[in-house]
Parts: sequence; structure tokens; C-alpha cells
Amino acid sequence: MSHSQIPEWEESRFPLYAADRIQSLYGSSNRPMHAIDEELTVLIAIAGGEGMLKVGDKSYELTEGSAVLLPPRSRAALIASRPRRLHAYKLAIAAMDPPRGASSAALTRSSEALSGSSVLFFPREPAIVACLEELYIHRSPENEARHVRNQIAFHQVVLRLLERQPSGHEANEQPSMERSIAYMENHYQEKITRERLAEIAGVSRSHYSILFKQRTGFSPNEYLSRLRVNRAKELLLNGSGTLREIAQKVGYKDEFYLSRRFKQQTGAPPSGFDPGSIRRVAVWLSPYASHLQLLGLEPAVLVSDSAEYVNADGLRPPEAMKFVGAGRPLEEAKSVMRDNGVDLIIAAGDHLSHVGLNPGRLREVAPVADVSWMEMGWKEHLRQIARLVGRSDRAERWLAEFEREESAARERMRRTAVAGETVTILVVKPDQLLVYGARNVGYVMYYALGLRPPAGIRREMERHGERFHSLPIELSRLGEFAGDRILAIVFPDARGSVAHSESVFHSSYWDELPAVQRHQTHFLEVDDWIPYNPISIRLQLRRAVALFAGDQ
Repeated sequence: MSHSQIPEWEESRFPLYAADRIQSLYGSSNRPMHAIDEELTVLIAIAGGEGMLKVGDKSYELTEGSAVLLPPRSRAALIASRPRRLHAYKLAIAAMDPPRGASSAALTRSSEALSGSSVLFFPREPAIVACLEELYIHRSPENEARHVRNQIAFHQVVLRLLERQPSGHEANEQPSMERSIAYMENHYQEKITRERLAEIAGVSRSHYSILFKQRTGFSPNEYLSRLRVNRAKELLLNGSGTLREIAQKVGYKDEFYLSRRFKQQTGAPPSGFDPGSIRRVAVWLSPYASHLQLLGLEPAVLVSDSAEYVNADGLRPPEAMKFVGAGRPLEEAKSVMRDNGVDLIIAAGDHLSHVGLNPGRLREVAPVADVSWMEMGWKEHLRQIARLVGRSDRAERWLAEFEREESAARERMRRTAVAGETVTILVVKPDQLLVYGARNVGYVMYYALGLRPPAGIRREMERHGERFHSLPIELSRLGEFAGDRILAIVFPDARGSVAHSESVFHSSYWDELPAVQRHQTHFLEVDDWIPYNPISIRLQLRRAVALFAGDQ
């Protein structure tokens, strides 16, 4: 029989999936609960905050990155945890029979993703959250290409659900241990009983303690004490209240009980806790490793996508730092930090959230200092990190010296042609065209040297200050942001190729720019101009002076 004679769907008939509708749900003090009552299968994905999903007599603790698949005709309540705002996406999914083929005897297979009658809980699925966010943002596609991208994103969700079916069933049964640990990490400040933890885990009280010790290396009480004492250290580092207030915030009735637990764990009372004594620091964002090095403190552990660090005159490269790839399992990173005696973890909460984590997942190892990456500029990064490790004087001396260098550079720029020009920083990525603002090389050009940005960039900088990173644009809008002089930076693709930039630099939009016609364009190297930390900024400042003052 030839291929053309095989009836369509004869051997097997798989269902077709369709996204029925998607909603964005917010839970707050004004509306703490959303009732869910759907005929279809429903996927709930948590984009932010914390809460609980109650289905019948079962409860599921939800944190950012969690996902829950509810079978058809489920009645549930999505409840926000006070005082944290909860943001969730709700996607209703339908499974339909494939079109009829030539064979009426063909059998339709039931949907593996949607045919179950049990609730499936997935503790950490940031990829599902990201897809649902994309579907919600583009729920009214403006063209067919966007519609097809929506279909791809939706089927990526279905594929992930199919691939997670075994682990999903485990999440209802065995991974309840993980849910109980997550419950402790998120509710350490409340009264927590072993009975409640065992109930979440679905095991007996005595068996729970054995399983917990096997999983974490600690008894439940030891683990809870570590969470509370390390949170107390975070509050002490931030100067957040009296000892009594701190004790009550972390779950102890008074400062005396906190002091007893604190001394048991650290060997000293909380009153003797000194940031200057911190020596073993783990960094969960590679630029912060450079901040520490500048302060004369080598990171003990770096968790990052790469082990690259800044090499510069007067800055010794790390000698004993342990590197853990960001893609490695969380327990591996925590084990390396414990083995290396880490007594502080410096991370950025916005970065942790992006990779599906939160400080609570790390707090058992050591206190977690949240130094936001996007909410402040590099100088404040340095000041905050210096304060955390008791080296503020050293940071201020370095910054004062740098600001004198900035001032001299600005004065020098006033005597060059660039002083009266508008300067555009154009960044070409494999899938995106950006005009940079106040960060990275933008800090050096617009703040350090005082050069003029394009009007649209200036407005964004006035609104957002150093939080304004960049503005994505279409190639057709290039002329709106093109200044008298253009600095172009091309990011290579995963294979190291920059061929994608040809669509920009060989286009009529580029050729028609006055800066291009006057040969007022400069092509800058990614590695020299993009890093955003004190040492790199200082090097960029010197390169910029050489570029514009003709010292090359």
C-alpha cells in the first residue's frame, strides 16, 4: 500500500488542544479570594506573591512559579496571603476530537494531559508561568504571525504538562514533602506544628521527622530555627527595629527566646552580630562578585551563568572562589554554600524571581541580602553591599576618587565636538533592536560624561532615572532615535555569529541616517562596554574619553 492510500488518523487519533480563554487574577486585601468553577480543565500559574488554592478538603500552598492543573468541573478557591498581593493567570483548556478521516473505525485517544481526575500540583514551573504571561499579553493578536506565536506558546504549555505527568502525580503524593518544606519556608514567622507539616506531607508525624531529616539533614525544629535566626540576621543587617520587634517578626515571642536560639546557632547573642565579621559570602548574581572584590573581599561561592569576572589593574582575580552553574539543581548550590561555610548570600530578588526562586528557598543556608538589580544604579549597589559586609568607608573612598575622575572627564568633553551633539546608543541583539538608556554604557555617556541622549530616551530617563535600561524599537523607527552620533553594539548569537546585524546595517533605514552619512558612527565591543559594575564602569569611562578626545 502506498503512503497516499493510508487513511488519515487510521492508526491513532490524538486530541486537538485549544485555549478556551485566559484571565489575569489579582488577590489583595480588597479581594482576597477568587472562586473557580469551570466545566473545562483549568491551569493556574502564579506570577507573583503567595497564596493558597483550596480544592475540597485539600489545600495547596502557592508561591511564585507554582502551577496547578484542575480537572474539569472543579470547584476551588484561590486565596491571597496577607499582606502579600497574589497575581495568577488562569487558562481554561479544551481537548477536541481530531477531524474524521476515511476510517470510521479509528479510535480517538483520550487526552493524557486533561483526562485525569486528580489535581496536579507543580511546585516550580516558571516556564509555564512565562508562557501564560505571553498568552495573556497577546490575547488579542494583531496579526496572523502573532496568532501563530500564541499557538506555539500554548502548545509549549500543553507539551510541558504532558512531560510533567509522572512528576505531577508525585506532586500530589510524594512531593508533598517538598510542599511541606516550602510551607515552612514561607510561613516561618507563624506558629508551625509538626502535625500540620505531616498533614501537608500526607505522612504520619513520626515518619515525617525521618523523611525530613533524610531530605534536609536537619530535624524540622532545627530547620525552622535556622530560617528564623537567619531572617533575624537579615533584619539586623537592615537595622529593622528593636530586638523585641525582630523576634516577633521572625516568629519568637520575645527577644530573650530569640537571643537563646541565636546564640545556640551562632555562638554569640544578636547584640554582638557585626557585619564587619562577615567573611564567607555567596553571590547569586555575577556583577556583585566584582563589587565584593573591589571591597577587598573574595566571594566564597558564585552562582551564575558563567564564571567570568573582571580583570583590571589593582584588582586580584578570585583564587579560592567556588563556582556553581546557575542551571544546576538548587540543592547542589545550597550544598556547596553549606560546605564552604557561607554566612551571607547576596542576591537580587528581581533576578531570583526571574529564575523561579525566592529568598525563602535559600534562607536555611544563610541570611539572604536582597540588593535589587533594577531598582538602583551601580553606585547604590556598591554602597549597599559595602554596608552589608561592614566596608562602607572603603566604598566611599573609592566612589569619591571615581567622582573626581568623572568630573575631570566631563570637563574634558566640554572641549570636544561631542559636547554639542546628541548621542544614540544602539544595541543589536539576535532577536531585538534596542536604544539604551541610563545603565551599562548609557551611564558613562549620559551621567558620567554628561552627553545628550535622544529626546525619547531623555524623557524616559527623567521618569525612571537609573532604572531605565533600554527601549525596544522596530527598525522602521530608527530615525526617531538617531542622534548626531551613533554608538552601535552588536550582541552575537548563541553560535557567536553577528550575521543578524546585517538586516540593520545594510538597510535603507540605516543608510539614510545623518550620522551614518557623515561617518559619525562607532562600533563598540560588547565585552568592553556592557558590563555594569564599578570596575567596568571606570574602564568604560576611560575608553570613552579616549574615543571622543582622540587619544586612541
